Amino acid sequence: MTSPFRGIAKDIKGRASCYKQDWIAGIKPGFRILAPTTYIFFASALPVIAFGEQLSRDTDGQLSTVETLASTAICGIIHSILGGQPLMIVGVAEPTIIMYTYLYNFAKGRQDLGPQLYLAWAGWVCIWTALLLFLMAIFNASDIISRFTRIAGETFGMLISVLFIQEAIKGLVSEFGIPKSEDPNSVQYQFQWLYTNGLLAVIFSCGLLYTALQSRNARSWLYGAGWLRSFIADYGVPLMVVVWTALSFCVPNKVPSDVPRRLYSPLLWDYESLYHWTVIKDMGKVPFVHIMAAFVPGVMIAALYFFDHSVASQLAQQKEFNLKNPSAYHYDIFLLGFTTLLCGLIGLPPANGVLPQSPMHTKSLAVLERQFIKKKMMESVNESMERKASILEIYTTMQRVFEDIDNSPMTNGVVRELKDLEDAIMTVEDGFENTKEKFVLEKHIDAYLPVRVNEQRVSNFLQSILLAASICAMPLIKLIPTSVLWGYFAYMAIDSLPGNQFWERVLLLFVPYGQRYKFVEKVHAYFVETVPYGTIVVFTVFQIVYFLACFGVTWIPIAGVLFPLLFFILIVIRQYILPKMILPRHLYELDAAEFDEIEGGPSEPLLK
Repeated sequence: MTSPFRGIAKDIKGRASCYKQDWIAGIKPGFRILAPTTYIFFASALPVIAFGEQLSRDTDGQLSTVETLASTAICGIIHSILGGQPLMIVGVAEPTIIMYTYLYNFAKGRQDLGPQLYLAWAGWVCIWTALLLFLMAIFNASDIISRFTRIAGETFGMLISVLFIQEAIKGLVSEFGIPKSEDPNSVQYQFQWLYTNGLLAVIFSCGLLYTALQSRNARSWLYGAGWLRSFIADYGVPLMVVVWTALSFCVPNKVPSDVPRRLYSPLLWDYESLYHWTVIKDMGKVPFVHIMAAFVPGVMIAALYFFDHSVASQLAQQKEFNLKNPSAYHYDIFLLGFTTLLCGLIGLPPANGVLPQSPMHTKSLAVLERQFIKKKMMESVNESMERKASILEIYTTMQRVFEDIDNSPMTNGVVRELKDLEDAIMTVEDGFENTKEKFVLEKHIDAYLPVRVNEQRVSNFLQSILLAASICAMPLIKLIPTSVLWGYFAYMAIDSLPGNQFWERVLLLFVPYGQRYKFVEKVHAYFVETVPYGTIVVFTVFQIVYFLACFGVTWIPIAGVLFPLLFFILIVIRQYILPKMILPRHLYELDAAEFDEIEGGPSEPLLK
C-alpha cells in the first residue's frame, strides 16, 4: 500500500525479459502446438456455449451465446498478447453468469431502468468494477495471494460445482414446461409433446453425462489402438456432444420439428447481436442514482474477479509445474480491469481467469514438452547404442540433452530433479543391445523425467482465434439440443470433484471405522497419515457449514450479489480463528497452499 505501482512495475519488468521467448517457444514446436491448442479450445468453447444458453434463459434473451463467445474471444486475444501469465485461460464463467442474472433481475424490477437499460446499467457496473481493479493492482493488493490457501479455493470450487448441478436440474425441469414468451397453443407445447420433449431431454442429458465420463477413462480401455484411445480420452467430451446432437435428429418424422428443443441464439448479424456493440449510447440515459448504486455490485464483482482471477493464475503456475518465468499477479489484475471496462462499454459480459481450464492448459503444455524431451532422449539412446557406449555414457548423453532443451545450467536443483532418473537408468546393465533393455530405458524416462512446461503464448492466442471464428459457426452451434448442454453442466460438476481435497474429506466422513484402511491403501493426501481423524472431522464439518452458508446466500434475491464477500471473510477466519480451534501444525497440513499425495500404506492417525 505504501508503494503504488511497485507490483505492476516489477511484473512488467519480469515478463518483458521473456516476452520474445514466449512467442519463439510457441512457434518452435511447429504443428505439434496444435494439440494443446485444440484441446484447450474445446475445453473453453463448450462451457462458454452452455453459459450463453443459461444467460439467455435468465435474462430473457438480452444476452446469449454470441455475447459469451465474443467476450471470451476478445479478452482471450488481449490476454494472450498482453497478459502477464499467458498460461492462464480467460473466459465467461459461472460467477459472471450469476452476477449478471442478479443485475438483470434488479434492472427488470425498476421502472426507470427496465430490460431496455439493463446493458447500459451493467456498463456502469463494469466501470466501477474496472476502477476498483485498477486501484487494487496499483496498491499491490495481490500481495495477499499467499493467504489464498486451499480452504478458500476448494470451497469456491465446490460452490461452482454445486451451482453447475443446480443449473442442470433446473434446465431439465424446464424441458417439461413452456418457455417464457412462447405461444402455449403451439403444437410442440401440447401435453404429449411437452412430455416427449422432457423424456428425450432426460435421455440426452444422462446419455451425454455417462458417455463423457466414460470417455475420460479411454486410455485404460482394453480395446482399440493406443492412438485411438488417447484421442478419445483427450477429445471424447466434444465428440460426445457431436454424437448426441446427431442422435437428436433420429426422432420419428411425426414428432414436431421443435422437439427436442435446441439452443436459441441470434446470429452474429442479427439486430439482437448488433445492439450491444453500441450500448454506450444508452449509458447516458441511466439515472444518476442508479449510476451511483452500481458501485455496490461493482464492489462485489471486483472482489469476485480479484479472487477468481488470482486463484486461476495461481493454479496455472503451481509449484509442481516447475515454471521458470515469473508470475504477474498485479499486472494481470490491472489488465483485467481494462478488459472489464472494454466489455462493459460494448455490452458484453466480462471474462476473467477460469477453472479448471487454466491448470488444464498448463498440463497439456507439460505433456507436449515431455513428449519432445523423451523423443530427443531416445534418439540419444539409439546413437549411444550404435557406439556401444556404457550405461554411464548413455545417461551422461541423456543428461546433456535435457540440459540443452531445458536451456539452464546443471544446478544442484536440476541434478536433484534428475536423481531418480539417474538411479533407475544405472540399474540397466552395460552392453545391452536388444530392444527389451531399450524398452526398460523408455519406461524409466516415462516414470522419472522431471516436469517441464512449454511456456509460451501461441496456444492461448490460437485457441482465442478459434473461439472468435466459432461465432460465425452459430448456425451449426444452434443445432445442439439444450438437454445436451444440461448434461454437460452435470459433467463439468462431477469432473471437477476428483482432486478437490474438500470433497475427498467429505467422502471420508462416511467411511466406517472398519473400512478406513481401504481409503489409505489408495493414493491419498499426506495429511491423512499425520493428522488425527477427529481433527479432520472438525475441519471438514466447519468447511461444510461455511460452504452451505455461501450456497444459501446465492439464493437470496438481489442480496445474493454479496456472496463473494464470504470468501474474503473466510480468509480472515482461516488466519485468526481456525488456528485457535486446531493445532497450527495440523491446520498447516490440512490447509497448505500445496499438498503432497503419497502411495497407499499404513496410516495410524486415520485408523484411530
